[in-house]
Amino acid sequence: MRNRFKLRVYEAGLKGLALCAVLLCAPLAQAQDVLEQARKALAAKDRKALASARDAAVNQQHPLASWIAYWEIGQRLSEATQADLDAFYAQWPGTYVEDRLRNDWLLELGRRRDWKNLATDFPRFRMNDDREVTCYALLTEHLAGRNVKVAARSNWLAQREMDDGCNLLATTLFEAKQLTTADVWLKLRLTMENNRPRAARQAAALLGKPIELAVADMQDSLARYLARKASTTGRTHAELTTLALIRQASAEPETAAELMRTRFEAKLPAELNAWVWAQVGKQAAFKLLPEAAGYYERALAAQATQRNKEPEWSGDTLAWLVRSALRADQGASRWPLVMRGITMMGEKDAGDSTWVYWRARALMATADAGEHGEPQRNLARGLLQGIASPLHFYGRLASEDLGLAQPLPPSPLALSAAERAAAAAHPGLNRSLLLINQGLRSEGVREWNFSLRGMGDRELLAAAQLACDREVWDRCINTSERTRDAIDLAQRFPTPFRNEVLSKAREIGLDPAYVYGLIRQESRFVMDAQSHVGASGLMQVMPSTARWVAKKTGLDYKPEALSDRDFNLKLGTRYLKLVLDDFGGSMAMAAAAYNAGPSRPRRWREGSLQDAAVWAENIPFNETRDYVKKVLTNATLYAQLLGGQPTSLRSRLGRQIGPRETTAAAPADLP
Repeated sequence: MRNRFKLRVYEAGLKGLALCAVLLCAPLAQAQDVLEQARKALAAKDRKALASARDAAVNQQHPLASWIAYWEIGQRLSEATQADLDAFYAQWPGTYVEDRLRNDWLLELGRRRDWKNLATDFPRFRMNDDREVTCYALLTEHLAGRNVKVAARSNWLAQREMDDGCNLLATTLFEAKQLTTADVWLKLRLTMENNRPRAARQAAALLGKPIELAVADMQDSLARYLARKASTTGRTHAELTTLALIRQASAEPETAAELMRTRFEAKLPAELNAWVWAQVGKQAAFKLLPEAAGYYERALAAQATQRNKEPEWSGDTLAWLVRSALRADQGASRWPLVMRGITMMGEKDAGDSTWVYWRARALMATADAGEHGEPQRNLARGLLQGIASPLHFYGRLASEDLGLAQPLPPSPLALSAAERAAAAAHPGLNRSLLLINQGLRSEGVREWNFSLRGMGDRELLAAAQLACDREVWDRCINTSERTRDAIDLAQRFPTPFRNEVLSKAREIGLDPAYVYGLIRQESRFVMDAQSHVGASGLMQVMPSTARWVAKKTGLDYKPEALSDRDFNLKLGTRYLKLVLDDFGGSMAMAAAAYNAGPSRPRRWREGSLQDAAVWAENIPFNETRDYVKKVLTNATLYAQLLGGQPTSLRSRLGRQIGPRETTAAAPADLP
């Protein structure tokens, strides 16, 4: 059965290509041999064998010949000429590999300082998703006499890890006095905040050897630097001390706060004073310390002396300002701090549904009683109505807060035969399916996403359906999620392996919708999914966890069984049930434990009793915070799809989360 399915995918992948079908031009085994030869040659960096495989693939009109050609030229890119690249572009026009190779070549041209060819080739770069390439391109514009100061500064400040392109751009514009000393100090603060030592040293080099050595010194021995060398005499020393305190805050915010109170707060310039306190606040908030909001308030008090000049704090710093205020708001005294933090965000960040929701909650909480507060409450209701949606976390919370019904979007009109045929004939989509089928998932995903560029809703629905029909569920879901107006929930929230999931969940007392919500987030129903840390299968079970669960529940464990669908489901659901029981039935904490390990949410629940939405928003790990929100939203939607009745996100999230009750059993010994 499995081999027949592979053959169907392989055959379908050949349709619609402006090439002769491989199955007609050469035996299937020969086509497979060419691809395998190319993969082995690439792994061994055998240029001669790879060139031979390329020639064979082109001669056979193999549907993946463009990829084999891409691998081959990539092995000799440092020696290639513009003529070589132009020939490749001409041979494979409009393909993903043409644009991906152009990305590689633009980086190579930048390293060669070949500004003429870079300026010519860059406008043809369709993805334009490489910041280093953007820095090189901005440099060519500067060299041509155009003013790129604003764009160059923005790209340089946003680049977390310094690379050749952005470093060269910054160096050139600094020497041309298009970037200022103040810009460099700002860059240094941002790199220190993000713990990017190499980028910090590169930025420091712009200010001269003494600054570069001082930054290296504080990175090598922070305690010694603060004890012996930190000073506020003169702006340069004050800036260096600020960097050291930011670094200290990353490690121990309480220590940094004490140093500020006892040595530096009264002596640092107000702008730098505010920067340090903001970083102390951020790191304290990340550690869920109750003092975090107070530290942020000290930062804002210092900043207030700067004549209404808003600080260029990072988006992450402002997000944690709001989170710290939410967490501290048990006495309803810090809602104004929530609103202040959101106001300081850029337009794009402030417009995210997360911060629209919390701004509305803050407006509601601070409105005057009676009719005097009604305009503010109406503003809050309008904000909630603007994001209300059954499809995402804060949209559902907004709907529930307003008491709105949450009907699911109507199904779009059925795809026509012509729409389906167009998707089935799309060369890029078919190459992608072939790549994925041949175990080249990363390449296939990139080819697929490139092929979706410029598609409208109906084309996206057809492409998604093509993936659904082939049971390539991650492409099915992710593609359907791109539509704006036509929402197909059967594509976005499919229920593969329905009998197996429902039976495994129900036999141990788990909500099947919760299991489906978790699997959708873990693996997108890709049975052979492998994470970078070694988790496997539909429910992304770690080998160590699998052994523990198998022993705990009396199952016979073999490592190779983790990739078996039913065994993976059995292990994953049993572990999820153990975790859920240990957290008293809290789906939010159990999801966090499944993603980040049980010990972390046990720490995160300590302290004061929190609104469950506040608790979820304050999860320190970006991945886990996003994971918990999506698993619960998925589960709420799956419950509605499976049961046919609207369900409440709040009922799954819970009302409050806090320390384990004293009467509860001791925590289980979970891996």
